[in-house]
Amino acid sequence: MGLGDVISQQLVEKRGLREHQSGRTLTMITLGCGFVGPVVGGWYRVLDRLIPGTTKKDALKKMLFDQGGFAPCFLGCFLPLVGTLNGLSAQDNWTKLQRDYPDALITNYYLWPAVQLANFYLVPLHYREDPASTTLVAIPPEFSTSDALSAGTVTGERQPRLDRKVDQKAK
Repeated sequence: MGLGDVISQQLVEKRGLREHQSGRTLTMITLGCGFVGPVVGGWYRVLDRLIPGTTKKDALKKMLFDQGGFAPCFLGCFLPLVGTLNGLSAQDNWTKLQRDYPDALITNYYLWPAVQLANFYLVPLHYREDPASTTLVAIPPEFSTSDALSAGTVTGERQPRLDRKVDQKAK
C-alpha cells in the first residue's frame, strides 16, 4: 500500500520528490500492516474453513462470499479509517463515507471478482495474500488520492463519479 501511494504521488499526481508527502505514504504503510494485512489474512483463513476445497466451484463460492459479504463490510471500515488517519472529524468522515462508498464499491467490482476467483482457485491459502497484495499496488493510488483530496492535502479536481455524465468540452 505504501508503494501504491508512492506511485500515486509520483506518477498520477506528478509531485516530484521535493513535494512527496511522506506522512501520507507512512499512513498507507501503517494501514497495510496494521489493518488490511491482518484483516484480509484472517478473512482468508475463515473463508477457507467455511468453504473448504479448491475446485472451480469452491473458488466461485468463495469469490461470491468474499465479494458479496466481506468486500462491502471491509470498504465500510477501510474508508472511515483512512479518513480518521487523515484527520477528518466524525461528521466529515460520515459525509465522506456516504459520498465515496458507492463509487468505491462499484470500482471494487470492476477488478476484484476476477482477481479473487483466480486467487481462490490457483493460490494455496498460505500464499493467498501475495496476489491480493500485489494487486493492491494498483488500488491505493485511487483511495490514497481520493482521501488526500478529501483531507485537503492534494490540490486539483476530483475524478468524475461513475454515475455522472462528463462534459467532453470541459476536458
